[in-house]
Amino acid sequence: MPKRDIIVVAASACGVEGLQCLASTLPAAFEGSVFVTLHFPEHGVSVLPRILARAGPLPAAHGGEGDHILPGRVYVAPPDHHMLLARSGIHLVRGPRENGSRPAADPMFRSAAVSFGPRVIGVVLTGNLDDGTAGLAAVKRLGGLAVVEDPETALFASMPRSALDHVAVDRVAPIGQIAGVLEELMNAPIPTNLSVRTDRDVMENRLAAGDPGAMTHAEQQHPGAVSAFSCPDCGGVLWEIHDGDFVRFRCRVGHAWTGAGLFGQKHRAFDDALWTALRALEESAALARQIAARQRARAAERVAERFEAQAAATEERAAVIRAVLEGELTEPMTAARGRSADADRPKRAS
Repeated sequence: MPKRDIIVVAASACGVEGLQCLASTLPAAFEGSVFVTLHFPEHGVSVLPRILARAGPLPAAHGGEGDHILPGRVYVAPPDHHMLLARSGIHLVRGPRENGSRPAADPMFRSAAVSFGPRVIGVVLTGNLDDGTAGLAAVKRLGGLAVVEDPETALFASMPRSALDHVAVDRVAPIGQIAGVLEELMNAPIPTNLSVRTDRDVMENRLAAGDPGAMTHAEQQHPGAVSAFSCPDCGGVLWEIHDGDFVRFRCRVGHAWTGAGLFGQKHRAFDDALWTALRALEESAALARQIAARQRARAAERVAERFEAQAAATEERAAVIRAVLEGELTEPMTAARGRSADADRPKRAS
């Protein structure tokens, strides 16, 4: 009888601490294969496998292209690569970013669900925003189980809370109890009347892998409806996809965004545009004053006064934009963001 032996784990903010705790509580005789994705800078050097190997009894290493999946091992997604799972083993791809990240948890979760169905247990730990929710929904849709760290004890509650809000989660537990939950669920019988993978799951898995065939005739093949929004990564049209009431987006070439991730990226783009505008205005004002000084040196007073007036008006506009950037004109927006960010404030796990 098959066991639920494919364990996929997502973590983000303060995830190293949570993953250390999980690794330290897994038994040496653990029969599952554990796959971990933690958001990490693309060009950084990851020592997470070394940290997890020291924390617990299971050997840990970065997943390698073509590695066979072995029980009692911890595989960590390396920087700048999605780690996708297949029956043939591990595949590392520099596919399109999801929520601006590579590696990202959702491609790993989705590939595990497509390849292993009810053998998968998805685990979402501490983190910001809503990464992991879409992948966990795919795990459940294809017969797997969902485990979420208790938001009340998670250092950052947004990822666990989003999963609880949008996925029919099977278990919620503090980080120190999740290893025991996994052992219990691994030994539970697998029902025979479980869902099979859908065309949408397969298509999204191909898009995450950067499969050129999946990008051909995207309008006909894409698993969603055209939205009014553009992709922050490439500027292309985004398709809107619904996992129940969880809304997310994907573009023609495969970049994927959740609603919260897309909002955050658009807000950063707005911030960048304001800084660009401020720089242009400051340069224009400086140039106008330089021209005015030269004209005054030539005794062209009227011309100098005209450029000085233009400089003053430009500086006033620049002052308004600087005030926005410094938060002096955005108190209502800041207050609203502050209320929504309460869940993202770090807490000490009990």
